Amino acid sequence: MTRTGFLGPRGTWSDEALTANTGVAEADMVPLPSVPDVIMAVSSGEIEAGIVPMENALEGSVTATLDYLAFEVDNVVITREIDHPIHHKLIARTPMKLEEIERVVSMPIASAQCRKFISVRLPHAETVAAGSTAEAVRIVSESDCKCAAIGSQLAADIYGCVVLEEDIEDRSDNETRFVLLSAAPAPQDLDRPYKTSIVCTIAHDQPGSLLQILQEFAHRYVNLTKIESRPSKKGLGDYVFFIDVEGKKDDAAVAAALKCLECKLARVKMLGSYPVG
Repeated sequence: MTRTGFLGPRGTWSDEALTANTGVAEADMVPLPSVPDVIMAVSSGEIEAGIVPMENALEGSVTATLDYLAFEVDNVVITREIDHPIHHKLIARTPMKLEEIERVVSMPIASAQCRKFISVRLPHAETVAAGSTAEAVRIVSESDCKCAAIGSQLAADIYGCVVLEEDIEDRSDNETRFVLLSAAPAPQDLDRPYKTSIVCTIAHDQPGSLLQILQEFAHRYVNLTKIESRPSKKGLGDYVFFIDVEGKKDDAAVAAALKCLECKLARVKMLGSYPVG
């Protein structure tokens, strides 16, 4: 039995991604109030695994996930990547016309993925934040007001609501990259593509710091799939770099690059070396 946490309640996109892409039984799925709660529950051993959103095709990285993995825990690693399509629905308790809707409830990142629809089709409606898309649908299912939620078909089914409009996201190719987390590293012997994710911290800001990092991979022909800076939480202008590279951490070229970076940088934190989605 592997108890796996996800952003709850039932019916979130994390729930749907977990259900659609893993063999985790419903009895072993543990809904939690927030993304940080999922990460901290894995860290404390309250649950054996967790799934969290890492990046959305329209809105970019999920900063809560990056920051907690980089700064708040040292015993949690990424073990698998899952790319899951996101097709938002406009959901209401009962059928109604769009011009009747006074309030749109959803998680802010979901509302942001539907900016065009809200602006063009619901310009008169107030946008209200909820902790998750499923929580938004639950709120709407229990309300008598003229409101609608942005969420998944799964949430609409769970909470007995109706779908007013299908696929309201700004682009039809919208998807979110989720990662599975555990205290134990992913096995390195699977015959499939891998990705290795690290966080690089430089000792102090100096010209060429980023170039110094990139050259270690370039000289060894290791392909980078992502590089992103985030505040280090130490002060304005101080940053760390999140880097994803193709390959396993034990591949000769990747291992050599990491070893050199560990000698040159203040810190290199391994976030995981894992099968890609």
